[in-house]
Amino acid sequence: MAQPIESEYEGIALVADPIHRYVPFTVPQAKGEVTEKEIIDSPWVQRLRYIYQLQSARWVFPSAEHSRFQHSLGAMHLAGEFARHLYPSLRRVLGSDCPSAPFIEEYMRITGLLHDVGHGPLGHFFDDNFLADFKITHEDIGQSIIQERLGALIAQLRRSPSGVFAAGEELRPEDIAFPIKKNGKDDHRKPRWVRLLQPLTSGIFTFDNLDYVSRDSYMCGVAVGPIDRDRLMHYSFFSPKGLTLHKAGNAALTMFLNARLYLYTNVYYHRTTRAIDLHLREIFPGTMKVIFPGNPLDHMEAYLHLTDWSLLEEVSRWRRSKTPNQSLTREWGRILDRDIKWKMAYDRTLSLNELRYGVALIQDTDWEKRIRAALPPSAHDLVFRVDMATQDPRPESPFAMGKKQIYIFDPSTGEIEKESLSELFEFIPSKVVQFRVFALDHENDRLLAEVAEATLKGGTPAVKTSV
Repeated sequence: MAQPIESEYEGIALVADPIHRYVPFTVPQAKGEVTEKEIIDSPWVQRLRYIYQLQSARWVFPSAEHSRFQHSLGAMHLAGEFARHLYPSLRRVLGSDCPSAPFIEEYMRITGLLHDVGHGPLGHFFDDNFLADFKITHEDIGQSIIQERLGALIAQLRRSPSGVFAAGEELRPEDIAFPIKKNGKDDHRKPRWVRLLQPLTSGIFTFDNLDYVSRDSYMCGVAVGPIDRDRLMHYSFFSPKGLTLHKAGNAALTMFLNARLYLYTNVYYHRTTRAIDLHLREIFPGTMKVIFPGNPLDHMEAYLHLTDWSLLEEVSRWRRSKTPNQSLTREWGRILDRDIKWKMAYDRTLSLNELRYGVALIQDTDWEKRIRAALPPSAHDLVFRVDMATQDPRPESPFAMGKKQIYIFDPSTGEIEKESLSELFEFIPSKVVQFRVFALDHENDRLLAEVAEATLKGGTPAVKTSV
């Protein structure tokens, strides 16, 4: 019996994955070769094993214990799949200005692997409740890590799982970092191939959100409906205008956006998830003053060791020792014991008409003041909080998506345009706002519900409930 040629299996290894079955990655073929393995095994990427993919939702969905590391491997895999499929059309658009297929594949794979490398503990909550004080996000930190901590390794990569780069090709860390900043400005100094690929990192369907919708729903045990990644990828291509979707892929995109919206409303914005976040907001600033010295960009060595695991172990240790701040210790004890402080008294998804009139633009604290002013005198001291969770499942303006712009190809007319996106998005709301009122117990649910409902409608409630 003929034996397999050993070289067919050199230089590539596999990671088993519940979403993609197997994720290939490059490993050294010779001593001293730098491959994806070295970047995956670097301290900055391994750190993601200790940062949960779902911040507070893991206290609601017991099986959702997966990490940013698993998601990053999945995003790397999908990014490479997109690159291999899209390369022929990218080459047709760019001609001789297009780098080699293995180079484009590796550019996309490393971008996918490192897109979340800057995250801190509690994910996006950390951005909103700590990094915002320094006017930065995890994306700024990620760009710094890519360029200053991993740049030397990235620049030494010379092949993808599909093959070797063309002579003289070298990945530039700054090009890997560029699309990580999703709301950053376009940079026309960048090569055109970098700018054409950008919507796959920060657009409405990307290697990032296609992986996390599939992975998070699977790990939570939540059925979001079918997600046809293969069809969406198959009908994607590059035209001279940019990333384009054949009209035959419209249904797959609509299906995906609806699945993503369902996941936001039922997992990320679950009432208990938001209740835990409300509690965390009260204690997080004081906690970070104790455990971290300041702006992470000025303390990157300390940031390397700041994770969900280190944070939760630190606050857990407070309970076993005498600490000067007994209030923080007590409240963290409630979080760790899953003693939910805030109970939902009222819940409503705001209508599109209400959003058009600017209802969603009013801040949480302003709504609290309005509701409190409408309460009867006997309830003026009632403790409650307003929480507004906002999700944009699609661009508010399909015609002005900037660097995230995609186009639709209509085979019946041969036209490639963005105007038909409005027809595609007709049955998907441009914004969803979940308006909730939380209290310390359920004793005044009816009163808070009546007052909140009337306040939302702009009227003065005729409160019948006695307190």
